[in-house]
Amino acid sequence: MVPWDWGNTSILYRTDLLPKDVEQSWNLLWDQKYAGRMSTIDAVHDTPIVAALVAGVNPFDLSPADMEKVATKMREQRPLMASYTTDMTSVEQSLASGALVAAMTWNASAVALRKQGVPVAFMNPKEGMLTWSCGFVMIKGTKNKDLAYDFINSRLDPSSGKHLIENNGYGASTSTAFAAVPAEKLKELELPSDPEVMLKKTVFTGPMKQAEELGKLLEKIKAGG
Repeated sequence: MVPWDWGNTSILYRTDLLPKDVEQSWNLLWDQKYAGRMSTIDAVHDTPIVAALVAGVNPFDLSPADMEKVATKMREQRPLMASYTTDMTSVEQSLASGALVAAMTWNASAVALRKQGVPVAFMNPKEGMLTWSCGFVMIKGTKNKDLAYDFINSRLDPSSGKHLIENNGYGASTSTAFAAVPAEKLKELELPSDPEVMLKKTVFTGPMKQAEELGKLLEKIKAGG
């Protein structure tokens, strides 16, 4: 894989609809006061990982006892959620209208809502934000490989990375892209130019040994099991 972007997953919340001293913790998504006004991401590498962090166990290598702790936390959370979704546009609209007061999102949602003047904050939970990286792969048997390489190279161009950072709030994989972004803009986006700085205080979503089992567990709990 050729890395292209990286970013964080955290809680985006309405600062005008929650207390000013709201605890900076993933536990907010378990607060019964906001039942029906919160949302979480429908993916095995998001909601179950956070449930594990809140339960105090290692999300990436769970013992049977740990798995039960994660299941318990997710079952506690289910009746409080308005939705499990990866449709960030709908989540952003619900936050903007006030239908939601808090939701698990990525950096880009915070950037989008701030551009609209919606008072939101992208939380830095004491348990750690989740950090991830995405990129490009060449599938075996790909035709027109030269064109594919041209595309990948274009994405790695500093101008592409600069646009990604400034317009979406995600980190780019190249130092040349960060060098093209003014320091004031990075501060506004709460992004360090060096990913290692972020990784010292966040949880990198690496391989999960029980991913398949967790995926089945998530689907079961969503269905009421």
